[in-house]
Amino acid sequence: MGVFHRATITPSKAELIAEWVPTQSWGPSPDAAIQVVGAYRFDDPENIVGMETHLVSSEGVLLHVPLTYRAEPLDGAEDALVGTMQHSELGTRWVYDGLSDDRFVTMLAAVAMTGQGEALGMVSYDGRWHIAPTHVRIQGGGWNQERVAVDGFQRVSAEKDPEVFRNDRFELSCFRRPVAGPRPAIGLTATWESQPEAVVLAEVREL
Repeated sequence: MGVFHRATITPSKAELIAEWVPTQSWGPSPDAAIQVVGAYRFDDPENIVGMETHLVSSEGVLLHVPLTYRAEPLDGAEDALVGTMQHSELGTRWVYDGLSDDRFVTMLAAVAMTGQGEALGMVSYDGRWHIAPTHVRIQGGGWNQERVAVDGFQRVSAEKDPEVFRNDRFELSCFRRPVAGPRPAIGLTATWESQPEAVVLAEVREL
């Protein structure tokens, strides 16, 4: 479960994304407008790292922007730092490209394979718990009931879309510019109100 805070965030997530995305090889031109479509979250098994993926639109192209939020800098990930933000409840948060954060890649593979793990957003207001709904609905699955390891992924392709990761058994492809298409045998798709046809976010295949 993801617990949302009624907080002030400076700069906003949308501002961070708008500044960072045009600097990436898969991003839009520097002066392009960026519109937020929606987001989805994963739960961290250790409840340390915030994991939120944003879908944004720019120049008629859908962009898939996974982010992680950490209370301290991530060692060795200086090149993956999107920026820092001040959270009125949690203090300074270091924001990273999710595909450069091992914790996110592990959860992406797990959810893509099983369909389990999307965080239920909850917020406390006036002493009661409320659902914080997301506009984006994701669906993963395709793997059987066999227990398998979904950690240990290493990035093997970062300059092209999709970005590709491999561990000792699986190859995970994550699409930075996802498009609607046939559901993969094992993978992750998304829909939202104005996009009823599933968009393919990630695909997993056994090596």
